[in-house]
Amino acid sequence: MAENLEFNKNEDWLKLSVSAMRKHLHRIYKGGGHKAIEKLHEQGKLSARERINLLIDPETDFMEIGAFAGFDMYEEYGGCPAGGVVTGLGYVSGRLCVIVANDATVKSGAWFPITAKKNLRAQEISIENRLPIIYLVDSAGVFLPLQDEVFPDKEHFGRIFRNNSVMSGIGIPQIAAIMGSCVAGGAYLPILSDEALIVEKTGSVYLAGPYLVKAAIGEDVDSETLGGAATHSEISGVTDYKMPDDATCLATIRNLISRHGHAATAGFDRIEPQPPALPEQEIYGLYPEEGKKPYDMLEIMKRLADGSEVQEYKAGYGRTIICAYARIDGWAVGIVANQRTVFRNKKGEMQLGGVIYSDSADKAARFIMNCNQKRIPLVFLQDVTGFMVGSRSEQGGIIKDGAKMVNAVSNSVVPKFTIVIGNSYGAGNYAMCGKAYDPRLIVAWPSAKIAVMGGEQAAKTLLQIQVASKKKQGLQIAPEEENRLLQEITDRYNRQTTPYYAAARLWVDAIIDPLETRRVISMGIAAANHAPVTKPFNTGVLQT
Repeated sequence: MAENLEFNKNEDWLKLSVSAMRKHLHRIYKGGGHKAIEKLHEQGKLSARERINLLIDPETDFMEIGAFAGFDMYEEYGGCPAGGVVTGLGYVSGRLCVIVANDATVKSGAWFPITAKKNLRAQEISIENRLPIIYLVDSAGVFLPLQDEVFPDKEHFGRIFRNNSVMSGIGIPQIAAIMGSCVAGGAYLPILSDEALIVEKTGSVYLAGPYLVKAAIGEDVDSETLGGAATHSEISGVTDYKMPDDATCLATIRNLISRHGHAATAGFDRIEPQPPALPEQEIYGLYPEEGKKPYDMLEIMKRLADGSEVQEYKAGYGRTIICAYARIDGWAVGIVANQRTVFRNKKGEMQLGGVIYSDSADKAARFIMNCNQKRIPLVFLQDVTGFMVGSRSEQGGIIKDGAKMVNAVSNSVVPKFTIVIGNSYGAGNYAMCGKAYDPRLIVAWPSAKIAVMGGEQAAKTLLQIQVASKKKQGLQIAPEEENRLLQEITDRYNRQTTPYYAAARLWVDAIIDPLETRRVISMGIAAANHAPVTKPFNTGVLQT
């Protein structure tokens, strides 16, 4: 009975967390709001999301990436929902493509710093997976109040055009549709693409708009004459196709994509998919409220795997990490997951769940090497508090074994996919293929927490630093003031560990309902299968 109560309590908490996430998304999907969308319609234009819905194949999924970009950021400028651009993976005429669509309802599609970062992430996904990329351009250019954070640095606005050129050189198809404004440096994006379409009356592309031309050289010229569809389709030759409206433009893109040749695949193994034998819905009740109690990660894995079949590797060794072969939606995968149960090892020593010990790091490194040897994609399920500390661990070579695991992850040549289920703390984040280790996709459940250490530990450490600093100045802090400071630090730190904080900054690609995990992994491997693995696997020097 107690177990049922615990299960129901967990289920309610995680379902409420998913519901809160969906409410946030519902607001984000409105972009600049209903009035802004109506204004587009009056101009004969569709919104970014309406354009994507018309572009992708009917009854197929659009896997959005970066929906939470800019979340709770730029409030002094009125916010920037989804970073002012919608990006993701979708099927167009049966081909999996990366899609980038400026949202003109958000500051006329102007580029904030997070907009540039999100566009670069979309291009990165296209390059890594050798996927065609489609740009639906409708942007007023750089958001001038923040130009110093958008324009000059290596990973800023200009990198996008550099990527356009490099992608063209390595044979990644790029199609751009000018469906609204396309000004200044942004004008290079569609013209650096393989083919460019422009919509009559609404599409315009020029290096300088009418006002700037007037100021610079004194010429009076209207927008259509300067850079409209007729000018660039019939006089300058800048664009390739003149389209009467958005719908025709999107249909033409579908037609162009349908003629693309088919390249060699990576050959990742896939058989007929089957659902898990155990109910996926039970994941809600298996994951503990706030992630505070131990649980058996293997039970969650069984509800993600086809037929609930999981083949463990070295099941009795290094038990705080589970390594296993499975299939997800038919695809063969190797899973590396943090085990959260507490148990005694063969020596009778108590081991904490979610902590990486020497033996578990050694096992994981060897398993990762095996998956590279066999060309099996890797899936990391993160709920990690870090590596084990203390004299016994240090003398046992935890740094050496941890380095071995990090080395194997870093040099892995098969595609990697990371799901942050719960904790993602410190060096554990790195070893379990955090953002810095090039996962093809990294997503989080609403239960995720990402930080250098847990909130309670961090807050106490930061408080000690502040107290010590004041003591050096000859100041004493009363217990009441110390408690107030601790609470203030804890609240601030906890805000920074949420999945929303991470997703706003694109440290993760998406926050997902746990029941979407199989779909994300499957679509990710389908994308990765477009890019044959040509680089040899070599870990370099490993300390043994």
